[in-house]
Amino acid sequence: MMNENERLRAVARFKTLDTGIKRDLTDLVNLVAGICNVPVALVSVIDAQTQWFKASVGLGDMQCTERHLSFCDQTIKSNGLLIVPDATLDSRFANLPAVKNAPFIRSYIGMPLVTFDGHAIGTLCILHTERLQLTELQLNSLRVMSKQVLNLIELNWSMQSLIEQNLDTQEQKAIAEQSELKLKAVFDSSKDIHVLVGNRMEIMAFNKAAANFVYAYYNKNIKLGVHLLTLVGETAASRLVEYVDRAFKGVITKVEWPVSPAKGISFWFDVTFEPARGVNNDIIGVVINGTDITTQKRDADFIDQQNEALQRIATIQSHELRRPVASLLGLMEVLKLDEHYVFNSCYPMIEITINELDAKIRDIVQESELRLTERNGPTNMIN
Repeated sequence: MMNENERLRAVARFKTLDTGIKRDLTDLVNLVAGICNVPVALVSVIDAQTQWFKASVGLGDMQCTERHLSFCDQTIKSNGLLIVPDATLDSRFANLPAVKNAPFIRSYIGMPLVTFDGHAIGTLCILHTERLQLTELQLNSLRVMSKQVLNLIELNWSMQSLIEQNLDTQEQKAIAEQSELKLKAVFDSSKDIHVLVGNRMEIMAFNKAAANFVYAYYNKNIKLGVHLLTLVGETAASRLVEYVDRAFKGVITKVEWPVSPAKGISFWFDVTFEPARGVNNDIIGVVINGTDITTQKRDADFIDQQNEALQRIATIQSHELRRPVASLLGLMEVLKLDEHYVFNSCYPMIEITINELDAKIRDIVQESELRLTERNGPTNMIN
C-alpha cells in the first residue's frame, strides 16, 4: 500500500531538473512517441495537487494540470503498465475534461516511474485521440524507456546532491578557515605563552609569545614536531617531564616557575599544565600556559622588604628609643624619693619634656604598628 507522505518526500527530490536533463528527457519522449506512433507522449512528476510535465511532445506550452483531472494519478497507484484502450468507456476517466472536451483523448497507456526506494513519483505515458492497439514490442519499449527516464531523473538528483554537498563542504571549509584565522589571530596576539605537546613530548602547536620566549631565554627557534626538552635547559627538563606526565594522567598542575637566563636578571612565570581532550574526551595532548608574573613577584619582594624595614624601625622605636626615656623617668622618681632631695624649678620642666618624648615615641610606634597591621595582620609591639 502506497504511503503518500513518503511518496511526496521522494517527489520533492525530483521536482527540480537541470536543463540538460530536460533536453535528454525530451529526446526520449520523442522517441517513445515515434515508436508507439502517437501524437502525445510525456514525462510527469505528481505532487499532492498537481501533475507537472517535465518533458513532453504534443502538449504545446502546457506545464501542468490538476492531479485529480489526470490519467497518471491512477498510473502511480498501479504495479505496472496502465492501459486504457477507450477512456470514454472507463468510469475512472470518462468524465475527465480532456476526454469529454478537446482534445478528446480516447486512449492512454502509462508506466509508473518507481524510485530505487520504491516510490512512484510520476509516469512515462502516451495518449491518442484514437483507439490504440500496441504490439508487445511497443509495450516493452515503453517499459524499458520508463526505466531510462527514471535513471536520468535519479542521476540528475544525485548530481545536484553532490554539487550541493560540495558547495556545503566548500562553504564549511571557508568558514572553518576563517574561524581558524580568527582563532590564530587571537592565539598569537596573547601575551601569555601557549604550547600544545603530544604524548611523545613533540610540539603540536604554539603561539607567537611562546616562540619569542624560547628565542629570548634559550636562543632557540621553536618548530612543530620538535621535542620539547630540546628547547630548555637540563634543570627545567626533569620538572617538565614530571608535570607533563601528570597532565596525561588527567591531573592539572599549576606552579611558579623561575627562569634565569645566562645573562641578565631572573624572571618568574605562572605555568599551568593541563590535559587537552579530543572529541571522545580522550587526552590527546597537554596544554602548557605560562603568564609572566615577574612584576608581581618583584612588587611582592619590595613589599616584604618594606615590611622588614618597618618591623626593624618599630622594634628600635619600641625598645631601644623608649629604654633611655624610661630610665630618665625612673631616675626622676628616684630623685623625688631621696631624703636629700632639694626641689629645683628645672625638674618639672625636665619631667614634662621626658613625658612628651615618651608620648611622641608611643605615637610613632602606634603608627608603625598600624601600617604593619594593614599589610600583615595584627602585631603587638607596644609593651
